[in-house]
Amino acid sequence: MPRVLIIILCYNGIADTLACLESLQRVEYPSFDVLVVDNASSDGTPEAVRAQFPQVTVIENGANLGFAAGNNVGLRYALCHGYDYALLLNNDTEVAPDFLTRLIDVAGSDLAIGAAGPTIAYYERPDLIWSAGGKIDWGHGIARMRTNEVDSGQYREPADVDFVTGCALLVKRAALERAGLLDERFFMYFEETEWCVRIRRAGFRIVHVPQSRVLHKIPLNARFDKEYLAYYMTRNRLLFLRATAAPLSAWLHALFVQDLRTYLSLVVRPKWRTRPGRVGMRHAWMDFWRGRFGKWEMM
Repeated sequence: MPRVLIIILCYNGIADTLACLESLQRVEYPSFDVLVVDNASSDGTPEAVRAQFPQVTVIENGANLGFAAGNNVGLRYALCHGYDYALLLNNDTEVAPDFLTRLIDVAGSDLAIGAAGPTIAYYERPDLIWSAGGKIDWGHGIARMRTNEVDSGQYREPADVDFVTGCALLVKRAALERAGLLDERFFMYFEETEWCVRIRRAGFRIVHVPQSRVLHKIPLNARFDKEYLAYYMTRNRLLFLRATAAPLSAWLHALFVQDLRTYLSLVVRPKWRTRPGRVGMRHAWMDFWRGRFGKWEMM
């Protein structure tokens, strides 16, 4: 039976992490281990995990390495210890008891499947889909996640997608060995999308498995209106286009339709002037063209 390493990356959020680990205790799949990778939490996460879940391995990074580099610590551990699959799982999730069995059943049904992801619903609204995989519009350079759809059974069978979110992403060892690790230049955002592109270009399929279910504790009214979010989304979208050798049309759309229009709206439109984002976007453009990646030093 394939061995799976579930990697939970933490940066504070101790209550969510403990609840996630509690839900994993009810998982029916018989051959998995859990690794908590801690990005220098200040809320006592490593100590609490060791005390309440002694069977869980904990690695302390000693610094906030970001999503990509933090998860790479876990992925290297999976490769070193001979696991057949690694599963990235957000600490603010809770899982159905059969979620892993259903993912492994599909991923193991075809050697060409390199990665798979479940249906992820809102914790507050289990009938509302937060993610069911996504597609990439290469003409416009846009990665569109299938999101905010009422679950009416529209996704019944496993199906190929361009990417699945790193909130819950199962990767096969063969795909990991051929495509490599997450690109740590991203720090956070777009890294799993670019990774899925590499996995597909390495000859593997990416599959959404609707019967596998995960609940995500992201707020229903979550707003992405922080300077650091504007920075990472702007810089990393451009890095994504460069890393994937996207066509010129995608660059033109990203720069002149998405970014410039958003920036001018933040500057000119009265109701947008109080919104954050201008500083983050300016620094993102400067850092991208100067080749500055990783963690934003303004944070």
